[in-house]
Amino acid sequence: MDTSAIIIDSPGALAVRKIALNEMGESDVLVDVHWSGISTGTEKLLWTGKMPNFPGMGYPLVPGYESVGRVIDAGPQAQERIGEWVFVPGANCYQDARGLFGGSASNVILPSARALPVSEKLGQEGILYALAATGLHAINRTEPPELIVGHGVLGRLIARLTIATGAPAPTVWEINPDRQDGAQGYNVVHPDEDERSDYSAICEVSGSNSVIEPLIQRLAKGGEITLAGFYDQPISFAFPPAFQREARLRVAAEWQPEDLATVNALIDTGALDLSGLITSVEPATNAKEAYPQAFENPECLKMVLDWRETE
Repeated sequence: MDTSAIIIDSPGALAVRKIALNEMGESDVLVDVHWSGISTGTEKLLWTGKMPNFPGMGYPLVPGYESVGRVIDAGPQAQERIGEWVFVPGANCYQDARGLFGGSASNVILPSARALPVSEKLGQEGILYALAATGLHAINRTEPPELIVGHGVLGRLIARLTIATGAPAPTVWEINPDRQDGAQGYNVVHPDEDERSDYSAICEVSGSNSVIEPLIQRLAKGGEITLAGFYDQPISFAFPPAFQREARLRVAAEWQPEDLATVNALIDTGALDLSGLITSVEPATNAKEAYPQAFENPECLKMVLDWRETE
């Protein structure tokens, strides 16, 4: 079986073309993807060639780990899944390309256990599940953030999640005026407008390695900085200010299934709103133009690709 997929052949070289799928296993499902999101974190690193080397890294590759669609076929051990609306956190099902992370295709095959049931009523906003779960994972193992650095999609989700889980509204820093609006129940300010220097919990999501040292200057004694972005350069800082504050640094990794379950519950109860975060939708066939826009246009918070008319 063939599928249309986004294939990055080398940094900056992208095409949408047919590619052969592996055979479906007994417990696999075949998902007809309706929408997939473009990640401005990991996918940008794959696009630019700055992704640090790790096992499985290499080109050509199929990116994407933010897809939603319907199960249209399944192996004999997963027949009951046919017809379900699911979230696809990536797939590795291609004969002639690596699945990094493999969700950006019109059809994907993956183990049934990895196809996660989500609410169909959210439509294209369902692609935000993984990002919301990532945001929740960043803050649910520490005290709620008082300061969030960066007002992109992840920063907005973490701010909304902080409020949704009953914590006081955080302050959000954003230096780009094009991204300072859109707050829901919290304040967004330029760092220069904030004189506070006693934050006990800071969540950094901008991905800038140069921001760590200035953030240490804003910590209360014993305060913690959670690194929730993705950093392609080494992080360094002067030791004395960190020593004086007994600063703690924490690195947030990828979301876990329990994070997605909590996000699902918050959405079902209305505590978490995903609206207003997707700013651009393009046919998947326009991916060559959509990718640079997603990475370079500051007014584009989240780009979604529509696969419904792709053959």
